[in-house]
Amino acid sequence: GDPVMCDVTIKELEKVISVPDSEVKPIFGICLGNQLMGIAAGGIAKKLPFGNRGQNQPVLNHQTGECYITPQNHGFHIDCATLKPGWKTLFTNANDGSNEGIAHETRPYFTAQ
Repeated sequence: GDPVMCDVTIKELEKVISVPDSEVKPIFGICLGNQLMGIAAGGIAKKLPFGNRGQNQPVLNHQTGECYITPQNHGFHIDCATLKPGWKTLFTNANDGSNEGIAHETRPYFTAQ
């Protein structure tokens, strides 16, 4: 479903990722957690035309240049161009170019779709 509907969780994530450096705790968002973290980080969730579903979905890791073959089942992705400064693309779907994960540049926050 549409991750924007999880507005209470998104507001809590916005608080958590905005704490002073002395209070930072690691965060790893998986699947819907990727989308919620992306929205909390200023990104816009967009519906995929058909969704990324099934096995053997190729995903590019921007840190290592490696490509992973993954199973997926999601209908939304985060538009990384809309993220606030300090965030970067971590994973991209090699088939359609949609976002598959983000990471904060200085804090231990990252996600995977």
